[in-house]
Amino acid sequence: MSKKKKPARPKHVPQRTCFVCREKRDKRQLTRLVRTPEGTVLVDPSGKQNGRGAYLCDQISCWEKVLENGRLLNQALKATVTADDLAAIATHRPAAQPETKSH
Repeated sequence: MSKKKKPARPKHVPQRTCFVCREKRDKRQLTRLVRTPEGTVLVDPSGKQNGRGAYLCDQISCWEKVLENGRLLNQALKATVTADDLAAIATHRPAAQPETKSH
């Protein structure tokens, strides 16, 4: 009797949706914005910080929509985002790159 090896299962990759463009992507390709229990809004590079989170893709157009219109972020995080919070988030904006639309 020979034992057959089972093929290795592919590792599960968590999927998240950008709250601006609604595209699903791998969690690690997105930037997490979080409303902390204290009420401040900031960028969470670890993806593990306590609080309500929302994911934003690296397309410049999505970042511009969030930064020019704070209401999108207010709705996603169910919080009131201040101008100081938006300025802090803007420092994490990705560098300009050609946008690619994947379907």
